[in-house]
Amino acid sequence: MVVRKFFAANTREALRLVRDALGADALILANRPMPGGVEIMAVAEHEMASVAEPAPPKAGTSAQSPAALRNAPELDSREFHHASDLSATRELADEVRSLRALVEGQLAGFAWREFSASSPVQAELVKDLLGRGFGAGFARSLAGQVPAGSTLAQAVRWARTTMVSGLTCVQAGEDIVHRGGVYALVGPTGVGKTTTVAKIAASCTLQHGPSQVALVTTDTYRIGAVDQLRIYGKILGIPVYAVRDGDELQVTLAELQGRRLVLIDTVGMSQRDRRVTEQVAMLCGHGRAVQRLLLLSAVSQGDALEDVLRSYRGEGLSGCILTKVDESMSLGGALDVVMRSGLPLHYVTNGQRVPEDLHLASALYLVDRAFRAEGQGGGFRPSPDEIPLVLAARQGGGATVMPEA
Repeated sequence: MVVRKFFAANTREALRLVRDALGADALILANRPMPGGVEIMAVAEHEMASVAEPAPPKAGTSAQSPAALRNAPELDSREFHHASDLSATRELADEVRSLRALVEGQLAGFAWREFSASSPVQAELVKDLLGRGFGAGFARSLAGQVPAGSTLAQAVRWARTTMVSGLTCVQAGEDIVHRGGVYALVGPTGVGKTTTVAKIAASCTLQHGPSQVALVTTDTYRIGAVDQLRIYGKILGIPVYAVRDGDELQVTLAELQGRRLVLIDTVGMSQRDRRVTEQVAMLCGHGRAVQRLLLLSAVSQGDALEDVLRSYRGEGLSGCILTKVDESMSLGGALDVVMRSGLPLHYVTNGQRVPEDLHLASALYLVDRAFRAEGQGGGFRPSPDEIPLVLAARQGGGATVMPEA
């Protein structure tokens, strides 16, 4: 195991040197002030991994089966010592990782104090964004771009303007009701796909008539799912088709070529379900092009939404819809994920009424709503003393580096 030393004028520069040389997963072993700067001792993650790996068996020895070990009169002393050494090595590796977490927490505190002293406006903006539910990485990146010489009020206004321009929303006249096409609404269970399908279908029926709309469902697993959609179809006067596989889907879509808008209600499944890839393959089969719209629940945490987006990405994903806005205490996490994804936001939903609670997405409204959530969240909002811990925990491993002043 090779331990390396890094020296810099301050903690932030030293952490940057560690990351550049050893990677984001480097283990920091020590940190101490030195004349003219700070010294950090660190080791690469793969060095610790090699220490924790079991030693290869000695020549002339072979692995024994469990039955042979049970029948053996006593355990070979060399095997006993080897097992003891392996256990001790693993304990050492676990202890080093624990020490790493403790040291990184301290280093995060040092870096935060230095950052707060050198860039107080940016530090206050980071605290404000974290309190509103935005991710640590997003907050650091945005604060690092604040124009020099800005006051806190100016920095907040600049951040809001930047978010409004960075949140891509589909404009009136360009939404799917006006453009038409075939769209499959996908997402986890309980996100509101069936209700949203009904809302969009009702909106299109009111504008273009029931002869221009058709509904298709692939949700033949959930009890009552097809009946629920058929009730909506009967009320609106539009046909509803149930399909079980990709072949049936393509045949049905071929029959609906003359319809302006075809909406597909899909099976809700966890983002970690292996069937997600099968669903994508079915919707992207040969035949009439199917565009997928991912539904994201505004009440979910940002990391959960990011996991959903990661799993549902792929061919045909052309946008997203933000649901349950009325139930959310903070929109920061959801807007963070949508902005970083680059996907256009088509609609937001804020209730169960069909179609009244479906609205075209407005970047100005959503960002304003996110910044009006101050004071909400209670014990889940980090205090000033907890900010370094939050930044260290959400850094994703490795040293915490604050944005440049």
